[in-house]
Amino acid sequence: MTASRRLAAILAADVAGYSRLIGTDEGGTLERLKALRRELLDPKLAEHRGRLVKTTGDGLLVEFASVVDALRCAVEMQREMTGRNDGIPPDNRIEFRIGINMGDIVVEDGDIFGDGVNVAARLEALAEPGGICVAARVQEDAAGRLDLAFEDIGEQQLKNIARPVRAYRVATSARGAITRHDADPPLPDKPSIAVLPFQNMSADPEQEYFADGMVEEITTAIARLPWLFVIGRNSSFTYKGKAVDVREVSRELGVRYVLEGSVRKAANRVRITGQLIDTATGAHIWADRFDGSLDDIFELQDQVASRVIGAIEPKLRQSEIERANRKPTESLDAYDLYLRALAECSKPARQDWYAAIGLLGQALRLDPSYAPAAGLIGYVRREQNVAGVQLSHEEIAEALHLARHALAMGRDDPDALRLAGPTLAVLGGELAAAMSALDRAITLNPNSAQAWRESGVVNCFANRPDAAIAAAQHAMRLSPLDPLGHNFKWVLGFGLMLAGRYQEAMEWVDRSLHDLPEHHPAIRGKVALCGYLGRAEEARQWIGRLTEDNPARTIASFKAYASKYQVPETIAVWVEGFRKAGLPEQ
Repeated sequence: MTASRRLAAILAADVAGYSRLIGTDEGGTLERLKALRRELLDPKLAEHRGRLVKTTGDGLLVEFASVVDALRCAVEMQREMTGRNDGIPPDNRIEFRIGINMGDIVVEDGDIFGDGVNVAARLEALAEPGGICVAARVQEDAAGRLDLAFEDIGEQQLKNIARPVRAYRVATSARGAITRHDADPPLPDKPSIAVLPFQNMSADPEQEYFADGMVEEITTAIARLPWLFVIGRNSSFTYKGKAVDVREVSRELGVRYVLEGSVRKAANRVRITGQLIDTATGAHIWADRFDGSLDDIFELQDQVASRVIGAIEPKLRQSEIERANRKPTESLDAYDLYLRALAECSKPARQDWYAAIGLLGQALRLDPSYAPAAGLIGYVRREQNVAGVQLSHEEIAEALHLARHALAMGRDDPDALRLAGPTLAVLGGELAAAMSALDRAITLNPNSAQAWRESGVVNCFANRPDAAIAAAQHAMRLSPLDPLGHNFKWVLGFGLMLAGRYQEAMEWVDRSLHDLPEHHPAIRGKVALCGYLGRAEEARQWIGRLTEDNPARTIASFKAYASKYQVPETIAVWVEGFRKAGLPEQ
């Protein structure tokens, strides 16, 4: 049959979370989809004169002669789906994403091709579950003819489409106004990747920490390459234990690629599997399996990291990939203890900190040169100090000794550097040494959200607000869903307060307290900012919060505490805010 061209409105739709639904209940999901096709989709397409071009397992492609018909059909479908999903748990709902474009298409043997079709498919990927995303031409043709609200989400660079495409989200009365979430960042201008938690395939569930440790090491190896944008481990781990749709991960984290896999450990053998997914297309662009003995575990990690990088940018493989062939320790038992300590550090209770210190002490007895273990002990001591734990002189001296030891032994280890540097700042008042360590950590691993956050903290201590603000913002972009995000928000608020931008600072301090209401540094910031903003009554309430566990907290006690690690200019900003708020002098 001869190919022909015509102008058409193209509707592309797919089921959000289809793989998750199939994995949970394949038979039931397929039956529900058949019923939807019979009871809803086919009748709506016929009513609005749409021609079903083809279906896939989780989607459909439809041609309309009119933009108005296409949009009416899409809106009615989504409204009816909202009603059908009432009372169904969110994880079990069938929700469609819909994209609509108006453009020139090629018709051959009943199928349709061309940029007009490709743009519709890319717009569908931008839509939220239950939502509709359209091209600018669709919005222009429908404006004034349909009672719909459109949200301009700007020009989008769509995959394999040469020109940027301005896109709009559609608000229906059933869904209400659709707004763009702050947590959905744009794609960066270089290859971007998130390494999701690997599944523990070992027979022993207690080996979960080992699988998590593998992911952390692989993430670190990948993140050392400055031409890659790598999401922080903490944000990636918010998906642990969940069935995920990689396109949702892409939108929420702002990445192009997702790496997922599994780890199986048995006796002295380990198997790591991995697959790299292009979230724009859902295509698996690389998959591999690595088998070896525990004696070769670091080489296995390097193999996974190197092959992932090669799959993303093959042309840069030889010129820009310098594999990190370092072994963090010759003692696998010490490494195992370090992984266990990392797992303890992620827990909120203070007793878990002491458990971590005990494990790290065992690791250092096995390998006294193990820099990350030494650095992590100092980090835990510093966190105890910030949380109000009274450390003995011996504990502070030990933490500082281990921090210096970590810096000496881990000169080329970004984790050791970013753990040890701030310990020197807070417990030893050595701001210059801390900043030097953090600068080197960021040079070695520019994708470490925690190193950028620590850089923001030390810059605040040194009264460099512009550098602190930039560092905190970059940390949040690298790890937008971080469970420790309250720290990022607090540092940004601290920097903004030093810059005299008190209202903005208050907004970020409030966000930090929303995430962790008992976060002591943020409570302290809240008091000072209430003073600067003239909120006398609110200041009294927060002074009560600040002093409830220690009535001796005064301006004098703060100056004595802070003078150990903050420059006089920074302390002066605190003191003025405290005085305006009404905190007692003595």
